[in-house]
Amino acid sequence: MASLIEVRDMLALQGRMGASQLSAQLHTPQPMIDAMLERLEAMGKARRVQEDADGCLSGSCKQCPEGRACLSEWWVLC
Repeated sequence: MASLIEVRDMLALQGRMGASQLSAQLHTPQPMIDAMLERLEAMGKARRVQEDADGCLSGSCKQCPEGRACLSEWWVLC
């Protein structure tokens, strides 16, 4: 189980990471990583960055009824 400091350190080493990547690297369940990232965001230590994929013009992909399959969410340190 990772600590808040380990999550911060991993972001510092990698530059930017997704929550699922952090979960896999730190061997910690995804809901715990999500909670730690939200806590870091509330403390002003990390921020969420969303990127649109260049290939999707409409924003609604067949695989995702909400149209979110094209969005990538990354976490970076402030």
